[in-house]
Amino acid sequence: MTTTQPVSERRVVANVLRGSIGNLVEWYDWYVYAAFSIYFAKTFFPSGDPTAQLLSTAAVFAVGFLMRPLGGLLLGQYADKFGRRSALTLSVTVMAGGSLLIALTPGYQTIGIAAPILLLLARLLQGLSVGGEYATSATYLSEVASPGKRGFYSSFQYVTLVAGQLIALGVQIILQQFLDKAQMYDWGWRIPFVIGAAAALIVMWLRRSMDESEQFETVAAETTDGAGAATSDEPKRGSLRMLLQYPRECLLVVGLTLGGTVAFYTFTTYMQKYMKLTVGISEDTVAWINFIALLAFVVLQPVAGALSDRIGRRKLLIFFGVAGTLLTVPIMTVLGHAKNPIAAWALMMGALVIVTGYTSINAIVKAELFPTKIRALGVGLPYALTVAIFGGTAETIALSLKKAGHESVFFWYVAGCIAISLCTYLFMRETSSSSTIDDDRATAPDAGTGTGAAADAPERRLTTA
Repeated sequence: MTTTQPVSERRVVANVLRGSIGNLVEWYDWYVYAAFSIYFAKTFFPSGDPTAQLLSTAAVFAVGFLMRPLGGLLLGQYADKFGRRSALTLSVTVMAGGSLLIALTPGYQTIGIAAPILLLLARLLQGLSVGGEYATSATYLSEVASPGKRGFYSSFQYVTLVAGQLIALGVQIILQQFLDKAQMYDWGWRIPFVIGAAAALIVMWLRRSMDESEQFETVAAETTDGAGAATSDEPKRGSLRMLLQYPRECLLVVGLTLGGTVAFYTFTTYMQKYMKLTVGISEDTVAWINFIALLAFVVLQPVAGALSDRIGRRKLLIFFGVAGTLLTVPIMTVLGHAKNPIAAWALMMGALVIVTGYTSINAIVKAELFPTKIRALGVGLPYALTVAIFGGTAETIALSLKKAGHESVFFWYVAGCIAISLCTYLFMRETSSSSTIDDDRATAPDAGTGTGAAADAPERRLTTA
């Protein structure tokens, strides 16, 4: 009796670790493209205007972003039909293929128009992979986590997401120290993609040894016969037809995500350009401000996730919604006049503390809305659509408004998006006290409310409003 719990917890930690490392590698591969595009733009596109080359690489980046909903759909369905482990292994394999293709593709001067075509194909593969990775990773981490610690363990999804971005920047800084500019433009930019492909292959091997979640195995056994066919007339597990039985949950995912994704991309990726173009801080200083702030942001995720296990998810979301709605405009306005790098870092850090109320628990909240048979697709598709439409366009909207001379309008836009999500947070139920993760018998959109495995009862008592 005294050794059962530690062994169980060690298996949980091992599964979470293998799942999280894969998530880190996938996001590293995703961000390496943006970090090194300035170096490989002239390799894949005709020589001439450097700005036109960068715009071409940016367009390919945007197309990859638009592939994320398709990845959420296809790999979400795959995870609900064939298992989380299989889907996670497939996802990282596709990412490895995309990174290796970029690393090995000859330049425009060698193979002509085939070079940008292959770059586009590689980015499509990466977009497909990262779109499916979010849904499957969120589902897997939520299902394998110990009851009462799901907020803590699932928070590592954003830990590894941001860590992937930090490692991509770190690799860039290291290569810049050892290679001169000519070498970086000639062949040095290929190194990070080779690293990403090799790491993805290692993760593929690691993920094959992960345990499948017990929730999926239980539902798979109950909904199929020996030949794998559905045993009832209800829609097939992981199908769009089944997802349509949960319209309220899908709309909740959209409402949960809208303000969070706009705020996340505003205070992370766009913040670098804002500090440089508006605040007037040098590129090197901006890089260090962002690196240190994002590093602290990573540390905040498990802290806030663990807090949600004690006080509930909804309270953290409401904190994000209220603080984001009221403070986004003041933070961005004051930051625009902050010439001191320390003051700029403090303001960015304040914004990231607010965003942590969303990022640390958004995966577990969405996973707790859906039953096991449709969880990966339910989490992935509406989330990916919302991120592609609102998160992916945040920087473009910001730069367009700045160019038009109405930069402050963007601050109000971000605050407005957060306010819309706040309305969702105020009227939604506390998901940790009505989670379907341990209730595989939930067969209707409202089923499972207030029920679940007895093992999760302590968590539910702590989080019920």
